[in-house]
Amino acid sequence: MPPLIDPGLFVFYSLFPFLLFNSISCVNCREGLSTRPVASSDEIQLHIDPGIDFDDEITGLRGQVKKLKNVAEEIGSEVKFQRDFLEQVQMVMIQAQAGVKNNLRRLNKSIVKNGSNNIVHVIAFALVCFFIVYFWSKMSRK
Repeated sequence: MPPLIDPGLFVFYSLFPFLLFNSISCVNCREGLSTRPVASSDEIQLHIDPGIDFDDEITGLRGQVKKLKNVAEEIGSEVKFQRDFLEQVQMVMIQAQAGVKNNLRRLNKSIVKNGSNNIVHVIAFALVCFFIVYFWSKMSRK
């Protein structure tokens, strides 16, 4: 089966109807276009049927290019919005981090100033829990 022309590259091929390099193949090809194999397997010749209206094709392609341009502009504006949003989130995180750091500094100062019995409280709580479990296990055996 001879190589066929890609419809997405229709205008390109119609502007340059001489030997094209690289093997070209596609599934859907336009009517009026045909290829003929030449001596080298990497080259093809293009024959364009003069009965096709290229103005409509070019107008259609211009419309598609405009749509793609609009999509690209929307993507650019979305990227800008996301970048601004991330910068705001980063500023909030920096402020929150500074607040936590200040609170930890105040807590450490108050612990040093007033002293801390945290370890004593933890050990007392563990002992109370141990005795509760111990007495509960003794009561449940009876």
